Amino acid sequence: MSALFPTYARWDIAPEKGLGAKLIDGNGKEYLDFISGIAVCNLGHCHPKVISAVEQQLNKLWHVSNLFQIKGQEEVAQILVEHSDGDYVFFCNSGAEANEAAIKLARKATGKHHIVSLRNSFHGRTLGSMAATGQDKIHQGFGPLLTEFTYVEMNDVAALQNAVTEKTAAVMVEVIQGEGGIRLMNEQYAEALKQVCDHYGCLLIIDEVQTGIGRTGTTFAYKQLNLSPDIVTVAKGLGNGFPVGALIGKESLKEAFSPGSHGSTFGGNPLAMAAAKAVLQEVFKPEMLQSVQEKGEWFKAELEQKLSKFKIVEEVRGKGFMIGIACETEVAPIISACIEEGLLVLPAGPKVLRILPPLVTTQNELERASEILTTVFSKVEQKQSVNS
Repeated sequence: MSALFPTYARWDIAPEKGLGAKLIDGNGKEYLDFISGIAVCNLGHCHPKVISAVEQQLNKLWHVSNLFQIKGQEEVAQILVEHSDGDYVFFCNSGAEANEAAIKLARKATGKHHIVSLRNSFHGRTLGSMAATGQDKIHQGFGPLLTEFTYVEMNDVAALQNAVTEKTAAVMVEVIQGEGGIRLMNEQYAEALKQVCDHYGCLLIIDEVQTGIGRTGTTFAYKQLNLSPDIVTVAKGLGNGFPVGALIGKESLKEAFSPGSHGSTFGGNPLAMAAAKAVLQEVFKPEMLQSVQEKGEWFKAELEQKLSKFKIVEEVRGKGFMIGIACETEVAPIISACIEEGLLVLPAGPKVLRILPPLVTTQNELERASEILTTVFSKVEQKQSVNS
């Protein structure tokens, strides 16, 4: 009997080792891992430069607390601000912590409490980040949430304009909703976001926990929509599997996060910073980002072409290596069939298949995944036709 709380519906797979986009279980079965730890292992499993950086730091220093100067924090923060619209960074351990910090910072900096976020969003499972999440299923069973959150539909400009007022501290969004079904923000809505925030003097918070660190083919996904957020939150891909998160904020917010206003015991520890620095030095290379753009466009077009013949497929959507296949039916049996064929994918809601390859995935691996998906959809559709 397991001594673990049953908070996860775990698959019957026990991975033992991995390399790049490959994952091998205890029985020796090899999988193409197009989950990447849920958009975490952007450089794939056991990337040599990340391993080397962490090993070197392991033999120097693990932890001292944020009472001390930590050189790695300054180095990683500098890279993040150079590639974003922010000026200062706060380090923590996860995306939920980064979003919790963003909520606190927005309320403290503006003196206001109302925050507008999007339906189908996902920002974490702490009480604050859960309140920002526009999904009832995440809220159920936990009693009263943090108050003064309003949820509006992605890409509904009128709803956004009606929700934001002089009392609004911030608008908090994902430009591509990951858990919410790989839903993309359009340019019209992005422009409305800028106008509304400027008009009411509220902050724009962009959650890049899943979309950031090269996942969509740019350093951050918001750059593809010409936005300039006041706060950006990142985690997942930042450490390639080592727990680390960060909040990036503009100069005007510096005084609101003065000494004693917020903190994290393990945030920005030397090991996490070693991993993050190695990741950023690789992922933010122009040639790496260009590769993700090109391969992502090819893969999406390939899936559109091959899967369009199946009636159960409604749409293939996404950016870079963040792709969703929207289906007419629930995707659970499709995922099970993919696992049998040696391809790991996951859902984004009951009817969307989510595909998150490592950024280092090869062309041959993408072609193999395309073949498996085509085979699986063919078998699933045939089975459904027989049963009907």
